[in-house]
Amino acid sequence: MKTPELPPFNYTPKPYSGPSPEEVFDLRKQFLNPALFLYYQKPMMIVEGKGQYLFDEKGRRYLDGIAGIATVIVGHCHPDVVAAANRQNETLHHTTTIYLHPNIAEYARDLAAKMPGDLKVCYFVNSGSEANDLAILMARAFTGNYDLIALRNGYHGGNASGMALTAHRTWKFNVPHSFGVHHAIAPYPYRGAYGPDYPDAGKAYADDVLNLIEYATPGRIAGFIAESIQGVGGTVLFPDGYLQHVYKHVRAAGGVCIADEVQTGFGRTGETYWGFESQGVVPDIATMAKGIGNGVPLAAVVTTPPIAKSLAERIHFNTFGGNPVVCAQGRAVLQVIDREKLQQNALQVGDHLIRGFNELAKKHDLIGDVRGKGLMLGIELVKDRKTKEPAKEECARVHELTRDLGLLVGKGGLYANTLRIKPPLCITKADADFMIEVLDAALDAV
Repeated sequence: MKTPELPPFNYTPKPYSGPSPEEVFDLRKQFLNPALFLYYQKPMMIVEGKGQYLFDEKGRRYLDGIAGIATVIVGHCHPDVVAAANRQNETLHHTTTIYLHPNIAEYARDLAAKMPGDLKVCYFVNSGSEANDLAILMARAFTGNYDLIALRNGYHGGNASGMALTAHRTWKFNVPHSFGVHHAIAPYPYRGAYGPDYPDAGKAYADDVLNLIEYATPGRIAGFIAESIQGVGGTVLFPDGYLQHVYKHVRAAGGVCIADEVQTGFGRTGETYWGFESQGVVPDIATMAKGIGNGVPLAAVVTTPPIAKSLAERIHFNTFGGNPVVCAQGRAVLQVIDREKLQQNALQVGDHLIRGFNELAKKHDLIGDVRGKGLMLGIELVKDRKTKEPAKEECARVHELTRDLGLLVGKGGLYANTLRIKPPLCITKADADFMIEVLDAALDAV
């Protein structure tokens, strides 16, 4: 198997002198959550990152094709983002919102300026799970209704309310918070009832949401939540018009519409700054995390003044949400995305990757579907293109081989047969070519 070469990169990682991977693994087994999972049969240890690359303890460089599951958006340790955080760390680590501080106010202004419509009120929290939990509270408080609709194959967090919204067997526990949550059919053109050639597939899938409202709820609902592109579910891209029809049904039933932008936001999809914009809709509430702070515990909920007013009837407070350090870093991320034109880069490099992946599909029958937008892409592997039998074992093998060849990607989907590609937005066309070469070699070997 020919080993593709990484593009040149003028950087030398710092020497590592800490504990070995075996020692770290033993500590992890003794003292960490036993449900934590590791990629790769032989776990790898990452000790440094720079730009679109990661380095292991021996100094080997890897192209980061998953970015901490879409967490690092402007590149690892971007100097401007690091400098903004360092300056604030040297001045003041933390104050709560019971005092004034310029960082949270200026960051909220800048973030709101990126939002369409009347989405102008920002709440800062610490994670995507917490953001979705707050969004659900808002929906119920504002509407006075209780029932919620989410999507099968979706993922909305690891807390109890997030698991209630999630309909993906890998992640879901039997939590009592599931009461009142109804799951509509996933608008999944490759595997769903309405394929890519079905006329007005978006409306056909949206009819299931209307059916749930009419038959499974009291007819009045609190809201509907969906990822703009399903991430954990295998980069599932909705058919055109789907959210337009769904939002119409939901609002007619008294509900609000929530867009989960945790993985799709901040230019990752290339064509638009927010994933929901590609569907031609504006939600009532948007949640965001991961790339928002390029790796720090920062998340946000952005909503309209009327919905925010419904939460003003009680005190709403978050000890660490919007602290000066994360706000400095989050604001720097917004500035870097604009200054370095990373949304445009996501579109250009993403289109280059999609073309390359489709060329690979002509050569490798293992590829059943190539999908996504910008730098949020998926390659679904199947044993047979007619039956679409999931190629779970083959996907795991490809996943292992790409690591051996210097590329780190994710895997997911309901059957764990989809390669997930979500690199930092700063990757180059040369990086994309390397990624295509690696995948070609790995598929050849499998």
